[in-house]
Amino acid sequence: MKQYFMARSLVVPQLFGQLPDQLFGRLSSQFLVRRLGYMILMLSVLAALVSEARAETFEAYIDAMQAQARARGVAEQHLAALDTISLNPTVQRLAARQPEYIKPIWEYLDMLVTPKRIADGRAKLAEHAATFDRLEKKFGVPRSIMAAIWGVETNFGTITGDFPVLEALATLGYEGRRQKFGRQQLQAALDILQAGDVDLQNFKGSWAGAMGHTQFIPTTYQAYAVDATTDGRRDIWGTIDDALGSTGNYLSVSGWVTGVPWGVRVRLPEGFDFSQAQIANRRPIADWIAQGVTGVDEQLQARWGAGAIYLPAGHRGPAFLATQNFFALLRYNTAPAYALAVGMLSSRLEGGDALRLAWPTEDRPLLPDEIRKLQALLQKAGYAIEHVDGVPGRETFAALIAFQRDNKMIVDGYATPQILAHIEKIMRQ
Repeated sequence: MKQYFMARSLVVPQLFGQLPDQLFGRLSSQFLVRRLGYMILMLSVLAALVSEARAETFEAYIDAMQAQARARGVAEQHLAALDTISLNPTVQRLAARQPEYIKPIWEYLDMLVTPKRIADGRAKLAEHAATFDRLEKKFGVPRSIMAAIWGVETNFGTITGDFPVLEALATLGYEGRRQKFGRQQLQAALDILQAGDVDLQNFKGSWAGAMGHTQFIPTTYQAYAVDATTDGRRDIWGTIDDALGSTGNYLSVSGWVTGVPWGVRVRLPEGFDFSQAQIANRRPIADWIAQGVTGVDEQLQARWGAGAIYLPAGHRGPAFLATQNFFALLRYNTAPAYALAVGMLSSRLEGGDALRLAWPTEDRPLLPDEIRKLQALLQKAGYAIEHVDGVPGRETFAALIAFQRDNKMIVDGYATPQILAHIEKIMRQ
């Protein structure tokens, strides 16, 4: 690798650094053709060097992973499984992808909370009624919530993933932004094999290593999976009782409180300060009630504890009070839209009517390139944006809120094309 970088530092400037002068200087076109041919040849050689160096590095990386697991007592028969794997190009592509289009929340919900999924979920609740009775009593988590997660994660076990878990995690751990995650999960996956809960042939999951009917990553499996059938194995791949029991246990230890709804649709009072509507801004529900926040479908209860106001489509869309059980769902998946989808599906599985929500459909989310432009503009204006990457994380949200507040705009942190155009106009002044 050292030789490759030395070669690149020497060859590339020589090939490209003088080319503009040659193009417009005194040298002949025949010379340029030869020069370009030499460039192509050298670049091919450099590409081969990179490929070879990475292959060697991957082998060394696998050796290191095996050594770590061996030191913990993982048997050689399980470590040998790593000898036959290689980088999975599909996993690499999916790990590096940046979505071309971010689904609006209303499209996301329509995709997950469908009439067929509602019907299938109700059928599963009836089919496995005895299992749900037992698990609901043991963990205090409503059967509709466990069933909704099952439906959202794998469409009730029909799409659990067919990627070999070891290969997927080894690929993630080799390089890229998920490297730390991949290495940690790979070690946990080897420990799962050692424990005997699954054999190598059936050890499959998603491209990111999520496994079974309700999609546990290896470390979550190790910490929270349960043997609901008491047969000596925690089989979330082939045993529905174990998968649903593991989900109930995970939500229970994540803070689920029996008798509290996952969330409530609310009406905000006139003059409400929308900057308060941040998922991280949890406060006693009594405080929201004191401000004039009221429930649309049911009355808010101070006894529910703390909650946050969630505006999935900005101040012009519907508002929800996210309770502590909503935050338990966020332990399963950190996206608030996911928790909202699970909550809404669970309500339909219980027999509730579809919510009539007035979505501001003209306010689509920004595309990645537009988000990148927004980040660059906010950074140029002096707001705390470290990464101009097209990913709308907390940093972007906080910077946008600060910009809205400074410019006397409605402060909700919701980025739309209209907001981007307004910021561009202000920056030009």
